[in-house]
Amino acid sequence: MPRLTHLKTVSSKPGFARALNVDPRFLTRCLYVVRPENQYHQFSIDKKSGGQRLINAPSDDLKSLQSSLSNLLLDCIDEINKNKYPESQIASPKMLSPKKKDHIAEVLKIKIPSSEHKQPSLSHGFVRERSIITNAMMHLGKKNVLNIDLKDFFDSFNFGRVRSFFIKNINFRLDPSIATMIAQIACYKDTLPQGSPCSPVITNLITHSLDIRLASLAKDYKCTYTRYADDITFSTRKSVFPPQIMRGKVDDNHGYIPGEKLTNEIKRAGFLINHKKTRIQYKDSRQDVTGLIVNQRPNTKKEYWRTVRAKCNFLFKTGEFTSIKNDIVVAGNINELEGQLNFIDQVDHYNRIRQKSPLKPELALKNVGSNTKLLLSGREKTFSQFIFYRLFYGNDKPTILCEGKTDNIYIKSAISELVISYPKLARVAKNEYKLLVRFVEYSKRTRFLLELYGGASYLKDFIVNYRTQFKKYKAAKPQHPVIIIIDNDAGPKDAGIFGYISNQKEAKIYPQTLDLKKDLRSANFVHLFHNLYIVMTPKGIKDCDTDIEYFFTDKDRLREHSKKCFNTVAKRNADKDLSKGAFATHIIKAQKKNINFNGLKPLLDRIMMAIDHYDINK
Repeated sequence: MPRLTHLKTVSSKPGFARALNVDPRFLTRCLYVVRPENQYHQFSIDKKSGGQRLINAPSDDLKSLQSSLSNLLLDCIDEINKNKYPESQIASPKMLSPKKKDHIAEVLKIKIPSSEHKQPSLSHGFVRERSIITNAMMHLGKKNVLNIDLKDFFDSFNFGRVRSFFIKNINFRLDPSIATMIAQIACYKDTLPQGSPCSPVITNLITHSLDIRLASLAKDYKCTYTRYADDITFSTRKSVFPPQIMRGKVDDNHGYIPGEKLTNEIKRAGFLINHKKTRIQYKDSRQDVTGLIVNQRPNTKKEYWRTVRAKCNFLFKTGEFTSIKNDIVVAGNINELEGQLNFIDQVDHYNRIRQKSPLKPELALKNVGSNTKLLLSGREKTFSQFIFYRLFYGNDKPTILCEGKTDNIYIKSAISELVISYPKLARVAKNEYKLLVRFVEYSKRTRFLLELYGGASYLKDFIVNYRTQFKKYKAAKPQHPVIIIIDNDAGPKDAGIFGYISNQKEAKIYPQTLDLKKDLRSANFVHLFHNLYIVMTPKGIKDCDTDIEYFFTDKDRLREHSKKCFNTVAKRNADKDLSKGAFATHIIKAQKKNINFNGLKPLLDRIMMAIDHYDINK
């Protein structure tokens, strides 16, 4: 049953809990025992315009409940949109591109001239498939761009307004008791707090009627309208911005003067314009929409990139950098720097997948395998260097690379269940579990930026190029090892990993009584060079080849999911049996409390040996 349809039939607390996919006892405890008003803490963050913004952040339990409500409401919004626009890209993913293999299919179209395929593009903040990038895209290449800020946006939504919306709105019309519980979950001190994950979703629902009216006003005067939370943008190709919406500056004292219709619609919706932030930006100046430049294509500000690049240069040379906050120089935060680089990369990635295919087919993204370094722009090269530094050179804990995503799941699950025996891999303190090693998660971006995607061939290239990458940094020597875990089978051998390791003069095999060329596959570990270690799965019975799955018991391999099992090695059938991904996710991870991980102890022992070796010899 669709979630919105289900929600509209609910009239009791247990029913609402089921709609949220939470335990009814958990809902009762959060709302009526501990109570929401006792589950917030306050902190402040710096505003871009100066000053401080107070954030009321919920406790972990309440935040979890609010996230469940947010996901429920987002699913409801998707269902509403799919019913209203059944031929849109959002409703029908096949509409992404007529050529399914074309990389441009990753881009969700923003403007669709056909009413048949029209889809909502008014609100872009905290909406699935929307972002500040899609918001900026709506205003590219315009002659005039108007920015308006709504004053005290979140404070404009009180308990009564939230509750009333879910009772009266034509798409919801919920039972009053359910609407009350939604308002109880969402509100704090009679407003929607900015630190709650469900606040933005609810504001979008309630503000949608304003979006419709302002979009209609924009259309009347040949403008484009979007909203990102409390930031409203109008743009036009007209040489003079329509005075019916906003008149330009009369003088410094009066500023911009909003049109009567615009003012009335905003007041009717319960908001006020923050006149201090109102501005019209002309085509011969830099046009900024929610932090992105939109004169020609969505882009970050040049000074923003220059600052981030300078921080990276200092980090690579010295291992540290500084930032300026409230005009004071403070020690830089590497997590903040990573967030800034990710933001820039999102914009660059979006522009890259929008561009036309290159003249040389071998340079098209969809055809690129492991030679992406030829395609990287200057900014992408810097981000690539940062990721390498963060994961492998300046890593704040040992880094582990496996051949595939499933190996990560196996080893993480084993560590969590055997945590007492492996204090350097994880610990439990005050009932809180903490992993003390970092696993590299492969993605399309690690493939493109680092040429790293798992699999023996990618790992071989990574190992071969490691020294070259290492030389790019002048900071102090790494404090933690990088451990590559590979299967002891034909895969690494065929990829040339074993041959490459055997020919490295500075490589050292442990135990040292073994010969690097003759006994490599019997080693506990190999210290290759710098902080790079190789750990292979132990050999099996009669020195047979092994992968990590080999070390699970037949009983665990034969556990069923969807009437399938992973099967024993001898009887495994890739076409009929459970896939590695399903086995890892639905058996090993989901049922780890009942899995026997003793077979993985020798592998975990080898990882510990490598960590201890580096700690002693670094």
